[in-house]
Amino acid sequence: MQTNFSAEQRADPKIAEIDKILRACVHCGLCTATCPTYQLLGDERDSPRGRIYLIKDMFERGVPASPEVKFHVDRCLSCLSCMTTCPGGVDYMHLVDHARIHIDKTGQRAAGERFVRGLLAAILPYPRRFRWALKLVPLGQPFRGAMRKVGLPQLAAMLDLAPKQPLTKAARYAGPGTAATQGERRKRVILLTGCAQQVLRPDINDATIRLLARAGVDVEVAAGAGCCGALTHHMGKEASAISFAKANVDAWSKVMAKGPVNAVIVNASGCGTMLKDYGHLLQHAGGDYPARAARIASLTRDVTEFITEVDPGPARRWSSIRVAYHSACSLQHGQQITDEPKTLLRKAGYSVVDVPEGHLCCGSAGTYNILQPELALQLRARKVENIKSVRPDVIAAGNLGCITQIANGTDIPIVHTAELLDWAYGGPVPHGLASLANLVTDVPRPKRPEEFLRT
Repeated sequence: MQTNFSAEQRADPKIAEIDKILRACVHCGLCTATCPTYQLLGDERDSPRGRIYLIKDMFERGVPASPEVKFHVDRCLSCLSCMTTCPGGVDYMHLVDHARIHIDKTGQRAAGERFVRGLLAAILPYPRRFRWALKLVPLGQPFRGAMRKVGLPQLAAMLDLAPKQPLTKAARYAGPGTAATQGERRKRVILLTGCAQQVLRPDINDATIRLLARAGVDVEVAAGAGCCGALTHHMGKEASAISFAKANVDAWSKVMAKGPVNAVIVNASGCGTMLKDYGHLLQHAGGDYPARAARIASLTRDVTEFITEVDPGPARRWSSIRVAYHSACSLQHGQQITDEPKTLLRKAGYSVVDVPEGHLCCGSAGTYNILQPELALQLRARKVENIKSVRPDVIAAGNLGCITQIANGTDIPIVHTAELLDWAYGGPVPHGLASLANLVTDVPRPKRPEEFLRT
């Protein structure tokens, strides 16, 4: 793609990066075939190629974000399916990030939009605030219809996505500390425990720690570490995202100073994509942040990626449970991890089936299902129908956002991949799967496992 930036504009490192990304695009349009919003709406401006043209014009002219640019960039999920499809390797992820930052700084938003975005940024990344906010949910439930009528569907969407049942009381995760393996210590890792996840599904952290401990891995949760920064970053709030990232880099650097760390483990794939990009995010942060951030990015592993590397050995249980594996966009497109979770589940004795249109987003996408509820509901309905078509007993996913989104659209239970693996290797029955316990046995792996798989 030909660009028309001036020499003065290209002197700005951010514009120089934008120019390089734009020049890689050859207008082929293959990205439109896998873009969820284009599939729903059929509007070129709601495809990666269309958004690229809008972003290009905005930055070349050096003007504030127009209502049109804001509208169509806001409707992008950042699912990154286009990057998997693109034959030219266009770095759409960083291009749309630059656009969102520019929109946040220069674009005009209605008062309701500003309020909702500010509320999300002030609550979701902070577990203690989020817990208190959930206590207020019952008070707001009767007013969902009124919220939609006065032009605040985002607030209604927040209430729709809130837990319908009390949060689990069985989880043991309680904050910073070290979970030491009782067997031979093989490795030492840092665990990112997430922000919303440790409130909504702390069981996932418990399962992850148990799974790693059985493999001879010491797990440390660092004091001072918190949100990865993705939630605010995807809303264009660059300073907030950098602040979260710096805090994590500082906290984890202290742990790394005590002794060798083999990996930074992430069990929420959206966070994993963010951490693996810390080197880019903090490249202009000053001091030694760029080097330390790049080091942490290089050590970051999704939990399934790491378990594949350490090999947990034979499973202690065998089952005939049919698992529909939902591949989170941030895992398959953001981190290019596709086979590892399914391979681990199969080795653990589960019957794993792929979901049709698995490359399309479920509509969660961080805070997208709150900020763009209408499109998110359409994507969820499409995803749920595809999942139902394979007749699973349970759904497995590697990202809390996907788990929350899909759970609100179906009665089929959905759990984290790590929870199913933990169960197979000796852990407790995952929350919500008690009715499937009769399909699991503690006998050794049979010689002919196909006899235990239902068709």
